[in-house]
Amino acid sequence: MTHHRSLDTGTPVRLRLLTPPTFWRCEPGWSWVSRPLPDHLLWCVLDGIGRIELDGRTRDLAPGTCAVFAPGDAPRAQHDPRRRLLVFGMHFEPDGDGPASVVPEVRWGDVPDRVLLGALAKACDAAYRRQDAAGGQDRLGLRQAELCLEQILCSIWEAAHRSGQSASDAAIDEVAQLIRQDPGRDWSVAEMAAAAALSRAQFTRRFVAQHGRSPAQYLIQARIDRAHQLLTESGMTVTRTAAALGYTDVPYFSRQYKQRTGRLPSEDRAG
Repeated sequence: MTHHRSLDTGTPVRLRLLTPPTFWRCEPGWSWVSRPLPDHLLWCVLDGIGRIELDGRTRDLAPGTCAVFAPGDAPRAQHDPRRRLLVFGMHFEPDGDGPASVVPEVRWGDVPDRVLLGALAKACDAAYRRQDAAGGQDRLGLRQAELCLEQILCSIWEAAHRSGQSASDAAIDEVAQLIRQDPGRDWSVAEMAAAAALSRAQFTRRFVAQHGRSPAQYLIQARIDRAHQLLTESGMTVTRTAAALGYTDVPYFSRQYKQRTGRLPSEDRAG
């Protein structure tokens, strides 16, 4: 079993698969009227379109739509027979000492990275089949299947959380990710704001609200984080590291580094 930490309480929860991970292409005349479920059910749409109803609420189904149903849920669903649903899922149960909260308040979400979702589904299925073929003796295969389930659940939680996020907020997160990926680039706040389609003032205000510091300070921290990695792992000199991260003044780089790490770059240099 793998430990899945409840995302609202922090309580460790163990996940146990009750059925094999399964893909199914719904038949043309398929519809689903579920009895109250006895356990948790992961349900991920990989292809096709349809609609699902739960507790009087309806939701369109499309590739990337995922749901985690809880015991007692009685969902209903149907699909377009010309674009039949391909669904991946499994029954499972949390088995922890504390309250098991693996179902988000918003029961479903559209996972944006459908390539990752499909890869996790395939990996989960393959790992479980491997341990099943070994007569249940391949504990590594079972653990991998459980970890894939956990990752899919985390993706659904994130998708449910991001469903209330504006396009501007998502754009700001993308800019922050680009900064972390390439901190040595000659970034300007005006360029960042343009990438998020916001004025400089709007961008700065929203960036601080989302990331707790100004874009300029965020960039400095990203550079220092990367500098620490280069110095401790690559053996690059302090001068080369500073230059790689956009610093033309090595003493200035050293001061910024010490302000944020408490050490001089030379003290962290490997070798």
